[in-house]
Amino acid sequence: MKIMRFPSSIVFLAFVSMFSCDSTLDPVYRERMREFVQTISNYAKTENPAFIIIPQNGHELVTLTGEADDPIQYTYIEAIDGAGQEDLFYGYRADDRKTNEEDTEYLSVYLDIYEENGVEVLVTDYCITPEKVDDSYEKNAARSYISFAAPDRELNTIPSYPELANESEADIRSLSEVKNFLYLINPEKYQTSEALADAIAASNYDLVILDLFYEDQLFNANQIEKMHWKANGGRRLLIAYMSIGEAEDYRYYWKEDWNSQPPEWLDEENSRWKGNYKVAYWDPDWQAIILGSQDAYLDMIINSGFDGVYLDIIEAFEHFE
Repeated sequence: MKIMRFPSSIVFLAFVSMFSCDSTLDPVYRERMREFVQTISNYAKTENPAFIIIPQNGHELVTLTGEADDPIQYTYIEAIDGAGQEDLFYGYRADDRKTNEEDTEYLSVYLDIYEENGVEVLVTDYCITPEKVDDSYEKNAARSYISFAAPDRELNTIPSYPELANESEADIRSLSEVKNFLYLINPEKYQTSEALADAIAASNYDLVILDLFYEDQLFNANQIEKMHWKANGGRRLLIAYMSIGEAEDYRYYWKEDWNSQPPEWLDEENSRWKGNYKVAYWDPDWQAIILGSQDAYLDMIINSGFDGVYLDIIEAFEHFE
């Protein structure tokens, strides 16, 4: 069945008109985030049509205003390949604590919209107790979600429990082929970039979400190539983490004078993550840091040989609303 799809600008203008008298809701910030993700996708896929785009959290963007029965935003869906969700079954209120069923069901409504439209869902639950870890994998599998039970919210280790399920020697070329994944963006437990690359190469995960940098240095081409191969001989996908809703003061792009004279697009510090600052993500100067030049973040990810990007702080629109 062919689905009629209207240009996002027409849908958006109609929506603004509908809510122009409602001072409690400003849909502009949601649309700006959708547009930013779509811009990132269009840019990356022009360079490499197979490049994978996975936004994490903020999945109310999949419908017009965030209500489950609102019109689905197909232009946004078409721009992404996967959808990352944290805390679906464990970790929403506290790590190693079961997420309330109401929260699980609320989030699943949006995740199922993705699944029904060919977008793969990747869930990261935060739990360490073996029976909770088992429960997380079982519940995600029952919903056809690919999942990872992270023992630490710092995402700094390869879990020793359980044994990796659904191992395959097959080469993994697309998200639809992925059966398991590892989310490891904090290298603090590995003394060198080579040690981290070796640890990943010794695993059999189909997909690894990794930071572009080890401390403040890019992984070299040999390390990227090494991490692309599973221990059993199959090729895996490497996805680079990138925050687009917050600036991080430990990144290469941070300027020292921003501490005393912040640019207009730099907003308040995240109280839960020191050194992370909300940004006006629609601002051209911030977006120029993310893409469009040799030194831009996304461009470095593409040129380093990663297969895709994992976009974090998508829910930044909530801060401005």
